[in-house]
Amino acid sequence: MWNEESWARLRAIGLAPAMAQQALSRLQAEAAAGEPAGPVLMRVAQVQREGLHLHDGQREHPARLLPALRAELAAQADAAAVGDWVLATRNAYGEWWVGERLPPLNQLARRLHDGRDRVERVVIVSNVDTAMLVMGLDHDFNLRRLERYVALVRMAGVLPLVVLTKADLCDDVPARQATAQALLPAGAVAVALNALGDEPAAQLRPWLGAGQTAVMLGSSGAGKSTLTNALVGRDVQPTQANRSGDNRGRHTTTARVLHRAAAGGCIIDTPGLRTLRLDGDAHALEQVFEDIAERAAGCRFRNCRHDGEPGCAVRGVVPDERLRNWAKLQREARRDTLTALERKVQISAWKARARGARQRTLAKRG
Repeated sequence: MWNEESWARLRAIGLAPAMAQQALSRLQAEAAAGEPAGPVLMRVAQVQREGLHLHDGQREHPARLLPALRAELAAQADAAAVGDWVLATRNAYGEWWVGERLPPLNQLARRLHDGRDRVERVVIVSNVDTAMLVMGLDHDFNLRRLERYVALVRMAGVLPLVVLTKADLCDDVPARQATAQALLPAGAVAVALNALGDEPAAQLRPWLGAGQTAVMLGSSGAGKSTLTNALVGRDVQPTQANRSGDNRGRHTTTARVLHRAAAGGCIIDTPGLRTLRLDGDAHALEQVFEDIAERAAGCRFRNCRHDGEPGCAVRGVVPDERLRNWAKLQREARRDTLTALERKVQISAWKARARGARQRTLAKRG
């Protein structure tokens, strides 16, 4: 079923041993069932509106999801994403159809809120080893936004790697690199580099070896596509200069795409995210803000919000900006996990408080 050649071919596009075992068990079950033309294991390299592109380790093939699989994933607030491993079958017309998505080892996802009652879960990528959080050392440098990205990937069980680009345009690179490093857990690092030339390939090689997959995340204009071209060794992603008025990015990349890196691994470039709401609850968020969670155990009150309560062991120790960002993320997580009924009750309570405030104001005025 699998020989050394097929294993090497799939490993070149990021097949990890754990996923290989899953696939082998599934293919063996198909063979035992006596299927004449069994499915083929391939990886999702690009997702389009109506279809996707699959990579078999040698070339890409256009394909579509079977309606039953699409409906099954949608019912679980899930979807096929770049990085997924799937089993596809070719029909008599030469068309590839995906009938099964192997359970991903991890998933990066975010939430979209329509401003009313609907919260949608959007899968970004699947089955990645490293998330390269790309941030420019120019106007793009924003520690609070970086905290969101670090929380996003850590809640998914993915190792964050902060990549600070445009080092040639910054006068205090060591200081900014140190502040970014302070936000990372043990074992994670922040590197500063110039995205042009040979520097990216040399510095990022340890995270892009054979069998490894990394994803680029960051805002538009941070240099993700430029980095991708440097790591692949040729121009595979279009790039543009930032806008002259405010030096902002232009959203040149419009789709998530998997590429083969020159070092032997895979790199997934992604469009810049305009909004980033975390996919997780308040408890999961506590696990990635360990400094706050550990100190909170010493607070006088168990439900201390670290916002003026007496006996707080967090306020004054954790930087105020980090504490405010943590509180904001907590509010978002609680709001996004409310049911429609709970949200209705909450809105009713807010309206009652507003009416009470207006009545008190009118009473004071006579």
